[in-house]
Amino acid sequence: MGLHERVKPISYLKANSADIIRELGEGAPPLVITQNGEAKAVLQDLGSFEATQELLALLKLLALGRDELAAGETAPVKGLADRIRAKAR
Repeated sequence: MGLHERVKPISYLKANSADIIRELGEGAPPLVITQNGEAKAVLQDLGSFEATQELLALLKLLALGRDELAAGETAPVKGLADRIRAKAR
């Protein structure tokens, strides 16, 4: 089932909120809520939301690492322990 099949007006959300929350908790795909014919919100279960946030954080770290590598802001692994110990003193 594609996301386009899970588009409902806000009136549907108001009338069926308990059922929607139950379905999402049981693994239903996200639900797009429209207002005046325009998509305004996406409802998803908490586990999916948290997984998405973790994935976005990892992607941000990868992008930062790529940028540092491209800018030459990296150091070799060899001697890392010594550099850490020197900073701790």
